[in-house]
Amino acid sequence: MKFPIVIHKAPDSDYGVTIPDVPGCFSAGETVEEAMDNVQEAFSLHFEALVADGERLPQGSSIDIHLRDPDYAGGVWAVVDFDITPYLGKSIRFNATLPEHLLNRIDDYVKHHPEQKSRSGFLASAALRVLSGI
Repeated sequence: MKFPIVIHKAPDSDYGVTIPDVPGCFSAGETVEEAMDNVQEAFSLHFEALVADGERLPQGSSIDIHLRDPDYAGGVWAVVDFDITPYLGKSIRFNATLPEHLLNRIDDYVKHHPEQKSRSGFLASAALRVLSGI
């Protein structure tokens, strides 16, 4: 799932990364690259804590929703892709029936987009987009 982030730096401090859609989740580093590298770890630790506490997992939104927020003024925006599926619970096998042409299109898409990893990954990603209203 894609999440907007904002990178900021105050004088005499490291670079900070705030994830507006995930309150309390942030990252930092001496360089922009280091701060960005630390974002995935920040996501993982935060989502593990949410699952442990039985909290609902946040969904990513559009950068446009946050642009007017004065807390993020002067920051640089980016989008980070974070796989939330490991935090959704154990996988359950089920049978589904789809039209052959649609299934072929899904398989072709997955073949050319390795970030989907599998047909199941594609279907889970599509379902999450629909269910989160994106």
